[in-house]
Amino acid sequence: MSKRTENTDLSGAEFINTNLRGAKFQNINLAGAEFVDINLTEGQFEDINLTRVVIRNANCSHASIENACYEGMRIDGILVTDLLRVYRSHHPNVE
Repeated sequence: MSKRTENTDLSGAEFINTNLRGAKFQNINLAGAEFVDINLTEGQFEDINLTRVVIRNANCSHASIENACYEGMRIDGILVTDLLRVYRSHHPNVE
């Protein structure tokens, strides 16, 4: 089986119990995709659009988000921009 797929339309494809460890995704359209019971440990995401994405029942321990737009983003219903503003007001020397 080929380990490289390029310029391919896999719309509607289902991957069940599939090992994609170490796979590379570049210029991929996953709009409307559904991910259930996914292990993304040590994954890296760069230049991604998460507009209106909902993340539920997630383990975000030791996760890091850097250089991101947080406009309208909420954690447990609280605007992240508000959380950051309050945090920074109490810790002015932390960036």
